[in-house]
Amino acid sequence: MNSKDTSFHTLKEYPVWDRTTRWFHWINVLAVIGLIGVGLVILYAKTLGVSTEGKILLKTIHVYIGYVLCLNLAWRIIWAFIGNKYARWKAILPCEKGFFTALREYKTGFSTGNFQYYKGHNPAAKLMITMLFIALTTQAITGLVLAGTDIYYPPFGQTIKEWVVEDASKIEVLKPYSKENINKEKYAEMREFRKPFITIHLYCFYILLIFIVLHISAIVITEIRERSGLISAMFTGRKVFPKKPI
Repeated sequence: MNSKDTSFHTLKEYPVWDRTTRWFHWINVLAVIGLIGVGLVILYAKTLGVSTEGKILLKTIHVYIGYVLCLNLAWRIIWAFIGNKYARWKAILPCEKGFFTALREYKTGFSTGNFQYYKGHNPAAKLMITMLFIALTTQAITGLVLAGTDIYYPPFGQTIKEWVVEDASKIEVLKPYSKENINKEKYAEMREFRKPFITIHLYCFYILLIFIVLHISAIVITEIRERSGLISAMFTGRKVFPKKPI
């Protein structure tokens, strides 16, 4: 029996990702895919010849998927305080003492094939997860503001309506893309207020795409080299290692 066969038979399973963490991950994946798909159509709506009504419908769908993302992120934030040890902030964020030393050692071991196995996130993964979380949170917050300033959706839609309405007694007539009962000066002020949120939302979208590509590439490469069941663990919750992990 060769060394590969021996290592295969000495693999040991370790429970890592709890059910809530796995559900968060896959809901997040589906929400992000939906938001990217609909968002790209909205971004190129003029080129694609989408009508005003079609654009409003697309933005409405985009907002509802965004609500799913926001609720999912909010639950993950809570779970980072009460979940199992691998789901908590300490296991996610690159903030523990000696982190950069651990990162250098992990990088050296990965390059030489002398792998340091981690039950939870390895040091490189912690950096990636942190950047993804920041980007997703930024998109969620700016998206909620844009939902209010563009199609008057919660949580800020009513406040925006009160800002731009001409006759407050007829505020219910305000509709997306309609100028009826709109105070032109206040509406112009609102659109000026909205501009930085659009810019952040747009550029963070491109940054997020880069992070997603890097994230997927890193997972595939790590899975091929370490063979620790990294991908399957997000379905089963269990990783496998040929030697005791950290």
